[in-house]
Amino acid sequence: MDSVLLGGEGRASDAGAPRAAAALCGDATCIAEARRLAAGFLTRVRTEHGLPVSDRAMDVTQLVVSELVTNARKYAAGPILMDLLVAGDTVEVAVWDSDPVLPVARAADPGRVGQHGLEIVLAVVQGFEARREPVGKRVIARIALLDGQGGDASAVRT
Repeated sequence: MDSVLLGGEGRASDAGAPRAAAALCGDATCIAEARRLAAGFLTRVRTEHGLPVSDRAMDVTQLVVSELVTNARKYAAGPILMDLLVAGDTVEVAVWDSDPVLPVARAADPGRVGQHGLEIVLAVVQGFEARREPVGKRVIARIALLDGQGGDASAVRT
């Protein structure tokens, strides 16, 4: 996996925002590598940038990364690109893959085995977007850095 922590490249409104990017090879190890990258990124956000990150945000981000990268690996051939960006009071997880078919959450079915990843993601994020790119698609999830409506700092590790 090739990854880089960027200081503020990207959208003009995110100038100076902590950001990391990774190119994942799409093999069996890429899901665990993506989770490690996300955990390391949020740890650096806390320690190097002094931003609060709740324990829940750390856990949910790793879960969302795992689900999105798993889906990219399962449904698309080739590499996977992952971007992590702190945007205001959220961390934005963006995963690109080569398959242009947009994901669709299936109707709830407690008897169905598997294929609940997107349902899980939608239940724990503050925002979700999937869009076609010139090649493939990009799926973006936004996760609150703090717990609760107003941001509960009581569960924040610093």
